[in-house]
Amino acid sequence: MKAKLLSVTALSLGAATAHAGGLDRTYTPIDIIFEQGNYAELSFAYSWPDLTGTDVLGNGISNVGNNFGMFGAGVKIDFNDRLSMALIFDQPYGADVEYGGNPAATMLGGTLAEAETDALTALLKYRVTDRISIYGGPRIVKAEGKITLSGLSYGPANGSDFSFSSDTGIGTVLGAAYEIPDIALRVALTYHSSIDLSLRTTETIPVAAGGPGVPVTFGNTDTELPETWELSVQTGIARDTLAFASIRRAEWSAFTLTPPLFGTNLSELDDTTTYEIGVGRRFSDRLSGSLAFTYEDASSNDLVSPLAPTNGLFAVSVGAKYKLNEMVDVSGGIRYTWLGDADPETGTPDTKRASFRNNDAISAAVKLGFHF
Repeated sequence: MKAKLLSVTALSLGAATAHAGGLDRTYTPIDIIFEQGNYAELSFAYSWPDLTGTDVLGNGISNVGNNFGMFGAGVKIDFNDRLSMALIFDQPYGADVEYGGNPAATMLGGTLAEAETDALTALLKYRVTDRISIYGGPRIVKAEGKITLSGLSYGPANGSDFSFSSDTGIGTVLGAAYEIPDIALRVALTYHSSIDLSLRTTETIPVAAGGPGVPVTFGNTDTELPETWELSVQTGIARDTLAFASIRRAEWSAFTLTPPLFGTNLSELDDTTTYEIGVGRRFSDRLSGSLAFTYEDASSNDLVSPLAPTNGLFAVSVGAKYKLNEMVDVSGGIRYTWLGDADPETGTPDTKRASFRNNDAISAAVKLGFHF
């Protein structure tokens, strides 16, 4: 069987909430390095999470997941038949969670987490043979954030506030691919190294918890963005029809936030494994579409951080791509995500403080591609 070369993949929509896959949002994309010829793209995605629950006192918890957007851009250039490069900008990680309610009468009222990141990845790709290629390069990530612990769950620490100033770290991307263009086959393995950050931290700890009760900049909070491994496969299965799948592992258990004065880790996240499978179909010389399913393992323990009140997910994505002309194409898509049930906890030992059930999210994205 031979398949006409097909350029159809699932549109990257980003994670459904700030906490799918730890703090993953874009799943660190590198697909642009496989585009044919010189190419540039601009993309924007937006998510509407719906995260509601009830605390153990019976208080309803209205939606804690704020809407968020993500911007991306990239350019890929061929130097010759074997050597090419790509520059990729994305916003790979983030958080935007805020609990309503009176901190003096609810378990988590006023608790919030905000985090923003920007990343720039530079890749060189070299074709060792007509079928085997290797690629790699540096990845720079800038991050900053804010966390407030608020509500009866935190006892004397109710009202503690932490502001993390921005810092920039550098990591590495390495990968290899095997391709048979005649049948649109590509198998690629990509590694992103961990990235160390040292965030200057301003802490406000109540007197009741042994703090000064006023903002104090005591030192830095050291943390580590996770290393990831991703294996992706695509192949033609019929003329103008492509199947694709991937598995991605992120070591989020290595990510901690322990402010120097407070001395307690504010973030406890589990390692995550995310699976995707889908099919792409070209309907005409101009129009193609894709359908994909995403599944993320849930932890065996439903107890989670209040700052990440989900546990696993299942998502369906539908995308379409239209060629305006030989140089310009536009892609768009929608993703619906069912978010796994979870029970936010605090304290030592872990104590359940609330329940989140039957939550979901909707994401949409658009991308402009330019061949030159």
